[in-house]
Amino acid sequence: MKHLLLSLLFTAVTTASYSQNNTYQLSSHILDITSGAPASGVTVILEKFDETTKIWSFVDEKTTDKNGRITDFMNYKDAKNGIYKLRFLITDYFKSKKTESFYPFIEVVFQIKDTNHYHVPITLSNYGYATYRGN
Repeated sequence: MKHLLLSLLFTAVTTASYSQNNTYQLSSHILDITSGAPASGVTVILEKFDETTKIWSFVDEKTTDKNGRITDFMNYKDAKNGIYKLRFLITDYFKSKKTESFYPFIEVVFQIKDTNHYHVPITLSNYGYATYRGN
């Protein structure tokens, strides 16, 4: 029983520590389904849509890490509700694999309506992609 209580306490502390360190509202991940591996080194541009002027404005630009992830888009203190777009520049990624691709880039448009965390992953091949709201 003592070990069970210690395990529960450890789990609660690590969970609380993780949740307190979650300072970014948006993350993304790219999985190359042709190889079953993460797509590292892909440039991803984040833009925000101004509903009054109908113009997209640059917010940030990042590159996927070795795990195909970007975990630090939009610090919570700077985050705002609205319509956003992630542009995945995949041409160079496929060129580095000596593979032609149909799409020079992929744009995923989504809306942030609250202070929850948003995860926008894509699964990718040289002739197709899919996206969904992850967690």
